[in-house]
Amino acid sequence: MKRRIEIGLLYSRNSSYSLISEACRSGALAAMAEVNADPGLDISFAAVERDPGGNADMYGPLCEDILRETSARHVVGCVTSWSRKEVIPSLEKLGGTLWYALPYEGFEASDHVVYTHACPNQHLLPLLDWALPAHGRRAYLTGSNYIWGWEINRLARATIAAAGGEVLGERYLPIGAVDVGRIIAEIRATKPDFVLNSLVGASSYEFLRAYHALGLTDAHFRADRCPVLSCNLTECEFPPLGEAAEGLISAGPYFRGCAGWPGAGSFGSAHEAASYAAVRELARLLAHRPGAENLPLAQLLAGAGGPVDPGTHHTSLPVIIAQVRGGAFRVIQQRGVVAGDPFLSRSGVAGAQPLRVVS
Repeated sequence: MKRRIEIGLLYSRNSSYSLISEACRSGALAAMAEVNADPGLDISFAAVERDPGGNADMYGPLCEDILRETSARHVVGCVTSWSRKEVIPSLEKLGGTLWYALPYEGFEASDHVVYTHACPNQHLLPLLDWALPAHGRRAYLTGSNYIWGWEINRLARATIAAAGGEVLGERYLPIGAVDVGRIIAEIRATKPDFVLNSLVGASSYEFLRAYHALGLTDAHFRADRCPVLSCNLTECEFPPLGEAAEGLISAGPYFRGCAGWPGAGSFGSAHEAASYAAVRELARLLAHRPGAENLPLAQLLAGAGGPVDPGTHHTSLPVIIAQVRGGAFRVIQQRGVVAGDPFLSRSGVAGAQPLRVVS
């Protein structure tokens, strides 16, 4: 008999970023199905789902509901950094663990979160390290108006300045907002060498469509002269973009068809792959260890080996830079596996903030 373990799934299936949610959910459910079908494992997973509907205020209460009303101690979920930070107090209060499978801005290492996607030394910094000599040092920054956009652009400003570059403009939109006209007008006026796009969901789709249209009327804004860079856009968001995705340059740990992703499987996007990997790693940690699902995260990871750093709970991941050509990402540069460095303490980066003890 397999030991039945309930696992929370906390994704917004009806939101401006629902394509990302669905990719993550698909990866997690696929991994659960494999675990349940594996005769070599003594565990089976049962999904306990809650849908916040894109309302950031619902993530905390629904995470708490999972932890109070079911036996689940582990939750796979959240897309935005806003939602991740909303659930951490519930995790701390009730002893749960979140498995977070999205790229994020770093500067966090919660005792109750495992980060299975990339942080800045695995996405933004390698992307800028490649882009500045390849395209120039005059940048325009845009992003969604919350911590992801703010912090990614803060690090980008510091990195570009340290390289002798210049940020020509910086604009933010609320999540879900699609009024990109002012951003496009400023980009047209300033003529940067590249645009760093940290918008999320529908905001990003509208911006990329408008930018593509700009490139059709002004050759300066074609992808070969002034590309759009991203650390968060993947194949799962191609459907609403169509030709507007062409030329986009992105950094991440996986692109469809790329070799080097740890473990077996072929995935539609890095979001799907990271969610799948989260569930498979959890299964590895819980299998043949009765009661391990109730252990605090530090004890669960202690001596277990694997890709997750037991100190920071960040995952060692491949670093890949790729560009959309002919409707698919084609690898430009592949850097091998890099350990997550959430506080940039080992990366020697201008944007890193010195750590200090506060009493």
